[in-house]
Amino acid sequence: MNCIIVASGTLVDTPGIRRLLNQADLIIAADGGATHLKQMNFMPHVIIGDLDSILPDTKRFYEKNKTPIISYPARKNHTDTDLCIDFALEKKATEITLLGVTGNRLDHTLANLFLLRRLADLGIKGKIVDANNEIYLVTKHLELTGEKGDPLSIIPVSDIITGLTLEGLEYPLENASIPMGSSLGISNCFKETMATISISAGILLVTKSRD
Repeated sequence: MNCIIVASGTLVDTPGIRRLLNQADLIIAADGGATHLKQMNFMPHVIIGDLDSILPDTKRFYEKNKTPIISYPARKNHTDTDLCIDFALEKKATEITLLGVTGNRLDHTLANLFLLRRLADLGIKGKIVDANNEIYLVTKHLELTGEKGDPLSIIPVSDIITGLTLEGLEYPLENASIPMGSSLGISNCFKETMATISISAGILLVTKSRD
């Protein structure tokens, strides 16, 4: 089951974002993410959070339309987005895309990036999408499609990456090792329409970008 979680960070209304929402089996709004959905004329299946960032008019709109709202106290041990992931897992989601999880709050952006590790550990396909980027966390293998010349970067987020193999890119690698803090993987690009990233050990962030 394909689930989209929409949070209250930066979200630009683009054809690609709309396509993702139209393809979703389950749409969850994380608190103020409900406002993004209302502005785009999408109805979430549920709104979850401590309701500190949802606009009053938005809340009344969804209450009028009988959208379920699951509220939590402000003093809690998990972010609203994390709570939405819990709900998605309960509903047996097999693929989770996070929208509106990047923006001005770097702490929230970083926390959301590393929610991808939680999904990877559970065997759930996860990604973050905004107007300019698709972000993935790789612990074994990833295949991505793109246009020739599309930027793609790899960033180690563990002490060292071993067995790194890149195919279909302008700068390929085979069985390489790169440490955390290396900029070796920045600003590669698609040479073919399919790119393959494989590692034998470590954790890697992969960003496919649009300049």
